[in-house]
Amino acid sequence: MYQRTTAIIQMPFDGPSVLACGAWLKNTVCVTRGNEAHVSQLIGDLDSVDARLMLEQTVAQMCDELKVTPECVAHDLHPDFFSTRFAQSYAAQHDLKIVAIQHHHAHIAALCAEHGITVPVLGLALDGVGLGVDDTPWGGELLYVDAAQFERVGHLLPLPMPGGDRAAREPWRMAGAVLFHLGRGSEIEQRFPNQAGAQTVAQMLQRGLNCPTTSSMGRLFDATAGLLGVSEVQTFEAQAAIRLQELAEQHGVVEPLAEGYRISATGELDFSPLLTVMADSSNAGHAAALFHATLADALTEWVLRIAVQRDIPYIALGGGCFHNALLLQSISAKLSAQGLQVLTAQRMQPNDSAISLGQAWIAMQTSHKGL
Repeated sequence: MYQRTTAIIQMPFDGPSVLACGAWLKNTVCVTRGNEAHVSQLIGDLDSVDARLMLEQTVAQMCDELKVTPECVAHDLHPDFFSTRFAQSYAAQHDLKIVAIQHHHAHIAALCAEHGITVPVLGLALDGVGLGVDDTPWGGELLYVDAAQFERVGHLLPLPMPGGDRAAREPWRMAGAVLFHLGRGSEIEQRFPNQAGAQTVAQMLQRGLNCPTTSSMGRLFDATAGLLGVSEVQTFEAQAAIRLQELAEQHGVVEPLAEGYRISATGELDFSPLLTVMADSSNAGHAAALFHATLADALTEWVLRIAVQRDIPYIALGGGCFHNALLLQSISAKLSAQGLQVLTAQRMQPNDSAISLGQAWIAMQTSHKGL
């Protein structure tokens, strides 16, 4: 059943009507009219027939209610999303221009749309996964965003995901990947005796079989939860990350780990020193607090380096990891203390429900600036 618009975002410019079809998880759609972006209520994850039907119905009824005929259709870069296939079919059926938009670019663009920022921003996009322009799963990204253009100026050190998407549901696999990365792959079986696939995962990592690499911050949280033994298998999305946040909040504030990370000349952020401490910790509460403190310290320095180099005053914090209040508040405070303007989600959520708004913003900017 069609759900009415949940948010109307005023754009700082007019443009042709855009239909933006959103992401796979927490799907929403966005339809623009003049300088207004109308974002639907949450449709949900597109793995059910009901959700897919709702997407189709929502598009038809929003266009009818707003009395607009889209001139452009925007979708995620991932070719297998139902929202992507729907967008391609809709555009072909109506002979419309179509634009594919990278997931994390859309996260940052959604914040620009919310705040009406049309100048370049530096975007810190942290989430579970989004397909990158290099066809690898991204999720820990530092992006220079200028309207419809973006540049990947930094990312987390990629880690293998043994079993691919299965590693996102089983944090012990990401913990195993970290152990292998640290040269401690021989420990995987003994550390996860309750996981029948531990020996297989160790062999997969050794041989590089079915182990796509990812820069995802979400998977870094999973790996840490697995190393600390607080979440080996997840029964719902972000369970491991939520447990880590709870443990950190219960423990209280600690100082970040000295030299707990490295930033390369090419902008790659490597948490190997911190992960080594996580692997050897016997106090999950203190380790979780140390993990959060060091993350905030590292991410702030990472952003500051590029912000100073490029003279960018606006920093946008997007992606589902910013549901984590500890991370959000700490990074925001540190960046604000350096005189930077921090953009955070206000009317929208930082997660994938804002992707359609970001897609619409980029598509409108493309037409507005004649790109």
